[in-house]
Amino acid sequence: MRDKTRHEDKAGRLFVLVAVCCAAAAMPLTFTGPAVALPAISRTLGGSPLALNWVTNAFMLTFGSTLMAAGALADAYGRKRLFLGGLVVFGLISLGLAFARDIVWFDGLRALQGVGAAAAFSGGMASLAQEFEEGQRLRAFSIVGASFGVGLAFGPIASGLLVEAVGWPAIFLLVVALAAFAFGLGAIFLKETRDPDAAGLDWKGALTFTLALALLTFGILQMPEAGWSDPFGLSLLAAAVVLFITFYWVERSVARPMLDLSLFRYPRFVGVQLLAAAPAYGFVVLLILLPVRFIGIEGMGEVAAGQMMIALSAPLLVLPIAAGLLTRWFAPAVICGAGLLLSAAGLAWLSQLPVGSRPELLIAPLLVVGIGVSLPWGLMDGLAVSVVPKERAGMATGIFSTTRVAGEGVALAVVTALLSGFTQMNLGAGAGGHAADIAQRLVTGNVAAAAGIVPSMERVAMLQAYGEAFATLLLVLTAITAATAVVVFLSLGKGAADAETVDDQPGLVSATAVDP
Repeated sequence: MRDKTRHEDKAGRLFVLVAVCCAAAAMPLTFTGPAVALPAISRTLGGSPLALNWVTNAFMLTFGSTLMAAGALADAYGRKRLFLGGLVVFGLISLGLAFARDIVWFDGLRALQGVGAAAAFSGGMASLAQEFEEGQRLRAFSIVGASFGVGLAFGPIASGLLVEAVGWPAIFLLVVALAAFAFGLGAIFLKETRDPDAAGLDWKGALTFTLALALLTFGILQMPEAGWSDPFGLSLLAAAVVLFITFYWVERSVARPMLDLSLFRYPRFVGVQLLAAAPAYGFVVLLILLPVRFIGIEGMGEVAAGQMMIALSAPLLVLPIAAGLLTRWFAPAVICGAGLLLSAAGLAWLSQLPVGSRPELLIAPLLVVGIGVSLPWGLMDGLAVSVVPKERAGMATGIFSTTRVAGEGVALAVVTALLSGFTQMNLGAGAGGHAADIAQRLVTGNVAAAAGIVPSMERVAMLQAYGEAFATLLLVLTAITAATAVVVFLSLGKGAADAETVDDQPGLVSATAVDP
């Protein structure tokens, strides 16, 4: 009887893992899919460059800014409840997106979709931490990371096939199917758990953080179109700074904060958060920018662009699990630092290949970037939950995921603004006073609209300005990724020295090693 019960528990945990993996695979589709489909969405729904930028940023913004609150809700009110509720919202909004016929409504639904995704992701990851013991938990998180990689690897090509065969709404119908399957498994096999010491949601902290992140992203996106000295854009950025400071003081004053600021005293915890944000500038932004470049600027079809993206994201299919095995011989700090340096080398290589290069020449540098990012990818989630007690896994997942996704949202806004600014500077006198408008449309891949602003300007000159701007941007991303690699290596490498200090703190567990 005992063996039968143990076998049933093992099977139940397996189905729980499958449910969370299906939800994790659906998440990348929600931002890589619209990136591939952006030109098609633009043709159907229209919209200004700013509105088209929000097709991706609306989801990233709400996803990142509500993850931490979702983690606290999962601990307080039940991880299963939040996982299933989030999947319902995520699935229904995705269904609405498939039938949207107005860009404003589309962007609004994308924002709501991000809220549902945050609830599902936080609830699912926190549930996994309760279902599996320490060694098994790290393996489970590695498998979830690989599932996320499946979504990234096959998302662009699947989206391209769907766009060409059926149309862009089919992307969101695929997401609905994955969410429904995850919901069915979760409803049957997932056990309800919560933190008995949770004091509810820190509403003041959640509100100030969400508003601060929203204003920061909006301000960054506003600047290229309105001008870098625009009073409205500057006021948005100033308000964001004030709200971030307010959030800091709120978190210091409440008994059970949404963000435990005391954790930032430990270099290893800081290193994990920097590691979470690192792929944003060296990898995630390419998932959005490259399909627009391939389809809108270079004239590839959606399927061909999706095939090119496989070179970038395919390493995530296997290397996150392999990275866990490598911890038998190498410290996580070495694996993560080396991976990020390799990614920086791939970005530098890619910058030397101009727009219009033969597609096969891009495959090798894209692979190098993907391999480099995949090495730390499989360790990040396990490291994130290893520095807090099991009962507060929702909080740990929320902090880590917020850093990762919010960093991706802000990075995408910053990189888009930089690409637009660099393109505007390269256009020169031929654009007259319309350089900003032309640059904005080139960044969204709408060459025809850009050419229509100043008909006398040669299209070759516009594409050259964009290509030089893209190369400059890649060099900036190279520098950021390389610098982050060094800081992450030094921060994570201090784990052994801090172990005794961390062990002396009630409720914290050491994370000096990762046992796959």
